[in-house]
Amino acid sequence: MKKNNIIATKEEMLKKAAQEARGLAIDAVSSAKSGHLGLPLGAAEIGAVLFGQLLHYNPDEPRWLNRDRFVLSAGHGSMFLYAWLHLAGYDLSLDEIRHFRQLNSKTPGHPEFRMTPGVECTTGPLGQGIGNAVGMAISAKMMAARYNTSCQLFDYSVVCLCGDGCLQEGVAQEAIAFAGHLGLDNLILIYDSNGVTLDAMADKTQSGNVVKRFESYGFDVQQVDGHDMVAIAKAYESAKNAKNQKPHLIIATTVIGKGIAEVEGTAKAHGEGGFKFADAARRSLGLPSEKFFVSQEVRNFFEGHRFNLLSTYTKWKDMFAQWSKANPSLAQELSSTLPPPPPYDLLNKIPCFTEETLSTRVAGEKVLNALASFDPLIISVSADLHSSTKNYIHNGGDIFKNSFSGKNLCFGIREHAMGAILNGFAYEGIFKPSGATFLVFSDYLRPSIRLAALSHLPVVYIFTHDSIGVGEDGPTHQPIETISALRCIPNLHVIRPADCEETVGAFIAAMDRMSGPTALILTRQNIPNLHTINADTRRHSVAKGAYVAKKEKGELKLILMASGSEVHLALKVAEELDDNVRVVSMPSMELFDRQSDSYKQQILPSSCKNRISIEAGRTSLWHKYVGLEGVVMGIDKFGISAPAELIFQSYGLTMDNILKEAKNFL
Repeated sequence: MKKNNIIATKEEMLKKAAQEARGLAIDAVSSAKSGHLGLPLGAAEIGAVLFGQLLHYNPDEPRWLNRDRFVLSAGHGSMFLYAWLHLAGYDLSLDEIRHFRQLNSKTPGHPEFRMTPGVECTTGPLGQGIGNAVGMAISAKMMAARYNTSCQLFDYSVVCLCGDGCLQEGVAQEAIAFAGHLGLDNLILIYDSNGVTLDAMADKTQSGNVVKRFESYGFDVQQVDGHDMVAIAKAYESAKNAKNQKPHLIIATTVIGKGIAEVEGTAKAHGEGGFKFADAARRSLGLPSEKFFVSQEVRNFFEGHRFNLLSTYTKWKDMFAQWSKANPSLAQELSSTLPPPPPYDLLNKIPCFTEETLSTRVAGEKVLNALASFDPLIISVSADLHSSTKNYIHNGGDIFKNSFSGKNLCFGIREHAMGAILNGFAYEGIFKPSGATFLVFSDYLRPSIRLAALSHLPVVYIFTHDSIGVGEDGPTHQPIETISALRCIPNLHVIRPADCEETVGAFIAAMDRMSGPTALILTRQNIPNLHTINADTRRHSVAKGAYVAKKEKGELKLILMASGSEVHLALKVAEELDDNVRVVSMPSMELFDRQSDSYKQQILPSSCKNRISIEAGRTSLWHKYVGLEGVVMGIDKFGISAPAELIFQSYGLTMDNILKEAKNFL
């Protein structure tokens, strides 16, 4: 009888917490006059059970390695997450809740990684969070395969709350299919099934059978009443304990906007449409007139729960200490106390290339494998193109269902999901992900690349087949505008190396970067190695974005600048002209722009207005380096299908044509 009373008391406290979390959401959205009430109100019982009973976490150590990960894929419902993080005891004060969606608060409109303790990833663009969660679940499996040498050091679950909008997005469908293929039984998707999207009831835009669809992907599917906390807990525990090589879907049927009678269960409840009924809703929920109210009973309950969670955390820390003594090298690797080799050391460890010509994708293969031999945490993924993008780690092994100790992951033709899953790896922060496809298909990854840049994630993208050099594949595969489009993303470093030695510098600059993503742009076709330039100069100068590849011997009268495969053309032209011509290789505009004014003047002195840029792509971004008096040579229309040499001739990117333009300045 006593046991039943304890359970009843706990259930009552969780119900009370759910109502007060609803109150916090109503008050925050009402105060901001902006936000989404539907999910925070409709899924309150789910939040209560997760944060008050089921999830393993430590608010004082938000990045504890064996915590359960909770991802709110439906990031528009951010007040759901903020309310529960506050109640659970994370460093998210009631004042921050009061300042929801306000300048410099920890409670932005959508959850942002590194801004709010307890937020695992930046979500908002629907479906991305599901992809992130799949990446986290794969990373967890890989961590267990690598580090669970003598005990269950890593056995956490990745829990993702999503809605109809998330599941309708293509990126989610790709990620879900891949999760089923890999048998990620540590992944638990909770589908907040309220039958509503923003514009209308969901049946206006969807009619598929969710159960059959997920079962066909290989998921274990359960259906529950999303307001029945006992049923939610039972379904979750069943999923948590089932080691059946199946990811899990819990379909939780809920009433959107529950608690605001005037709009609940309708599309109007999705956004802020219900906050004008806030006072009446608070009364119906049994809340006092005081805004942003949390009862002492609920605070005491979560404080007690926090104490129990701390006991679990302490036991794990003791286990980790014993494991560390038995596995000192792995422990050092995992705790990041072993610093990575300095970039300059790596630059010097990779042998120089002796080939006269070589594609930078093949050079990249050699460099990536060399780096992987120095750093065991580098992993490689590819969208069914390892044989073309050349980013396979030899002797690294492949990742398959129930086999996660390899270093190579084959995604199939799923670029959308690959981008989101790469971000999931980066959010976890253990493995160093690099992912590859053809440059023209980077547009499929673009939303994920943007989020990686926004969230300062150290993801490396290897994009090959970089220009009209693709040749006969034609305009569909020739990325005329793509490099410029990538360069427009803030905090993304785009590096297009001119030869093998610049490729060495590019890979090391990318792998060494911890504050954001890098896109490496590599050729399919062979190009000359620039042996007239010192190899160390080429390698070391990439990190500065631009350098003098050929210095003038007399008075400087003309600067030729180029990137990638066009640098050798600039050098050939300079050889035909007098001694007053300088050639500048500019592998990265972003890195060059970060340099000091004195360095920029050293490379591109303002005294020389005669400038020509050469790149087989859009011309617009080069004007800031060339100026009004210079010439930008490039391509401002789509490509054509023909052998590469003929395409370069058709678009005027030949030595003779560049020479003609140069002579106009001399």
